[in-house]
Amino acid sequence: MNPIKSTFFLTILMSISFGAFSQNKSDEKAIQELIQNSFDHLFSNFDSGKLSDFYTEDFILLENGEVWDNEIIRGYFEKALQNENRPTRTNRFEFIETKVEGNRGWVAYHNFATISRNGEVIREIHWLESATAIKTPVGWRLDMLHSTRIVKE
Repeated sequence: MNPIKSTFFLTILMSISFGAFSQNKSDEKAIQELIQNSFDHLFSNFDSGKLSDFYTEDFILLENGEVWDNEIIRGYFEKALQNENRPTRTNRFEFIETKVEGNRGWVAYHNFATISRNGEVIREIHWLESATAIKTPVGWRLDMLHSTRIVKE
C-alpha cells in the first residue's frame, strides 16, 4: 500500500475510534446526570409525574432487602407529600465508575443525602449504589437501581 493510502486509512480509523470514545464519554456523563437529576426531582421533591423522565416502565429499586417498583415509589411519594413539615433533602454523588456499551450502561457511586429542616441539618445518610440504564428514543432511563446503606461506626 502506498504511503498516501496508508495515511488516509490510518486517519479514518483514528477518527472513528475517537468518535466512539467521545460518544462513550458523553453517554457516561449523561448517565451520571440522570442519577443526579432523578434524585433531585424524585427523592427530594417527591415528583411522581417525573418518574418516566428517569425510569423505565419496568424499573426496580433494590433498597436494603426490599424490592420497589414504580407503583411502590408513587405510594411512598404520596405519603411523603402529606407531611406538611417535611424536611429538605440535598443530594451529592461521588461516582466510582460508569461504563457504556451500545445502548446499555451501568454506574457505581456513593450517594450522600443531607436532611435538613429550617436550615438545620437533622441527619446525613450515605449509600453505596449501582444502577443500570438503557438508551431509549427519548434519552437514557434507569431500569434498575441497587442501594445499600452505609452505617456510620
